[in-house]
Amino acid sequence: MNAAVTRGQAVALLRKYNKDAFHLRHALTVEGVMRWYARRLGYAEDEDFWGLCGLLHDVDFEMFPEAHCVKAPELLKEIGAGDELVHAVCSHGYALTVDIEPVHEMEKALYAADELTGLIGATVLMLPSKDIGELQLKSLKKKFKDRRFAAGCSRDVIARGADMLGWDMDRLMQDTIDAMRACDASVRAELAAWTEGA
Repeated sequence: MNAAVTRGQAVALLRKYNKDAFHLRHALTVEGVMRWYARRLGYAEDEDFWGLCGLLHDVDFEMFPEAHCVKAPELLKEIGAGDELVHAVCSHGYALTVDIEPVHEMEKALYAADELTGLIGATVLMLPSKDIGELQLKSLKKKFKDRRFAAGCSRDVIARGADMLGWDMDRLMQDTIDAMRACDASVRAELAAWTEGA
């Protein structure tokens, strides 16, 4: 999986169709998580590609929410994205907005981690310190069970993603917490730079 698309092209496309800081932060977070997973799962040589898939996974969501993962291929063509990238981006909407099933381990990780990063982010905001470094697995599991909390984060998708990967929920949750911890500083720094440059 060699990415013909550069990160600069991906960032430009993301920012063309996404202006809200929440969506931009989510994109950067999922990029960082996917890079971490690439290294963790033995795909270090494809880390850039995994990161691009994470960065662009919601490229169409802000402006075309009613056509999420349906409009994406058209937008991705603007930067000459190949079939692998398009398939990966669209497959995270499997059984929600499209019938494109995650096949590669990368696509399954993206599918599982996307919703989970949202739940983790919401849980961190409930901590007095608002510091992901202090988030414990047991706290996240408690919030996962409370479906009224961060109700927009689909527990069914997270569980289905864990099943696709053949992981138990504790592994998926702890690994994604660790991945978000690892990229938190860089996400904050880049988002701040984008906001200042806006």
